[in-house]
Amino acid sequence: MGRSAMTVAGVVLALSMSGPALVAQATPADQTPPVVEAAARIDHVEQMGDRRTALFVFSPAMDKVVQVQILHPTGTAKRPSLYLLDGVSAGSESDYTESTWTQKTDAVEFFADKNVNVVLPVGGTASYYTDWERTDPVLGNNRWETFLTKELPPIVDEQFHGDGTNAIAGLSMGAQGAMTLAARNPDLYRGVAALSGCMDTGRIESQAAVRGTVASKGGDADNMWGPGADPAWPAHDPTVNAESLRGKDIFVSTGNGLAGPYELGAPDAVEKVVVGGPLEAASNSCTQLFESRLDQLGIPATFLFRPYGTHSWPYWQDDLRAAWPTLARALGL
Repeated sequence: MGRSAMTVAGVVLALSMSGPALVAQATPADQTPPVVEAAARIDHVEQMGDRRTALFVFSPAMDKVVQVQILHPTGTAKRPSLYLLDGVSAGSESDYTESTWTQKTDAVEFFADKNVNVVLPVGGTASYYTDWERTDPVLGNNRWETFLTKELPPIVDEQFHGDGTNAIAGLSMGAQGAMTLAARNPDLYRGVAALSGCMDTGRIESQAAVRGTVASKGGDADNMWGPGADPAWPAHDPTVNAESLRGKDIFVSTGNGLAGPYELGAPDAVEKVVVGGPLEAASNSCTQLFESRLDQLGIPATFLFRPYGTHSWPYWQDDLRAAWPTLARALGL
């Protein structure tokens, strides 16, 4: 999650741990984006190296060109694909020139020796990588589920020798997005990893957290999934739809909000603890509930509960490494 959003969202999440939160919301827009059936197409390509390509794809669903960066092996051998989702800021730290994953972690180096396409969408700020019911006056026309699950995969497979095997992972907002997409598209993904997310939308505090996250970037979650009673909320709830995750390789991680090794001596340690601490504590609570739900259903999963750690990038870099064996198994590597 970007620092510009953490203060607002952190306050909302901290309040939501003890009860409902009130979030100021904009007036919903009346405009509904049209349903578009045309195929996506490549607008242009920028080669960033022999193992990194920026692909600019025109999305008919969103009626705009979307940048997607691909970390990929050289050669033409077939390989699986891992879709890696960002946090709420979704690349804004670099003015949307790259995913925050490649800006804040060593993901480029980590995947350099692995036979996998790593698909990194650039953009989608506060979108939850979902299809919104209406165009938002601030955040625009979001049709990320359609883009990521229908429009983009055929292009990735054709251009980067994909073998049709996919997994998806994400952090914070992207963690919830990844688990939601996996539950809603069970035939597309064989595995999923969620780092420091909240895998439900049904509880009052969870819904308040989602609304606070969207509002922190100027958006209105009513334009995403409607008012609280709208059936779109449970339709995008991984806990409610957990049965759809059966048979997948699942990894979930979280810290507990306490200062850890990456806070010691860090220049932004106070901010990490004061803002990132409550965020991660909320994630920890959500993750425990999600673990209980999977246990109830008898769905196996790997859970990592760190005894320390705030809502910050150094821990997600570590957790991506911890998640890799699960993701690699899902991808057949």
